[in-house]
Amino acid sequence: MSGVLAGLAILVIGDSHIAAQGQFNNLLHESLVEQGAEVNTFGVCSSLPDDWLQPSETPCGRGERHDNGPAQMSKTGSVQGWLLPALIAQYKPNLVVVEMGDTLAGYGAAPDLPKASIAKQVNDLLQPIKAAKIDCIWVGPPWGTEGGAYKKTFTRVKALSDYLSQIVAPCHYVDSLQASAPGAWPTTDGVHFTPSGTRLWDNYIIGSIDKIAPELPQH
Repeated sequence: MSGVLAGLAILVIGDSHIAAQGQFNNLLHESLVEQGAEVNTFGVCSSLPDDWLQPSETPCGRGERHDNGPAQMSKTGSVQGWLLPALIAQYKPNLVVVEMGDTLAGYGAAPDLPKASIAKQVNDLLQPIKAAKIDCIWVGPPWGTEGGAYKKTFTRVKALSDYLSQIVAPCHYVDSLQASAPGAWPTTDGVHFTPSGTRLWDNYIIGSIDKIAPELPQH
């Protein structure tokens, strides 16, 4: 670890990739803490950007973790998610990491990438980050594998990632598609990685954040 993140207060939010036990909630979180950052991580399964701006119940659970504490998991659908403005007010981060993409793609539902909806939701989520003048990094979706319960396709995830890279400014964009060849990392259902795939994605994200960190105003 390079330690370029030492002293930063980092807030991580995301979807099921963050929320689920065994996903990179633990690995990403621990790597950031090891570099000397103060880290608070929150994940809500199947969440869209809008779900972080208005009260909503989780359809499939949530998880959170704080610094060196254990992950706190809830797999019930009867609990509320978190609101980003409230998290910013409570934890006062100087870096927000947003991991969100697959839930926006409309796999198997929308015939074309729903750009208008994506743009609105991304812009809305960025408003409290910009208002608080916080640096941010947006982690885009990885290839995964085609098919499965979510009907993911390489064509759609490529279109989504390319579009997100154009609209998440002022956040820096981490293009997870650059980390591997399509389908190279194993998944359980097309979207969620096995532990080996999770480690590979985690390592790529950490390396990407390390490269971006020196460009942030705090450095």
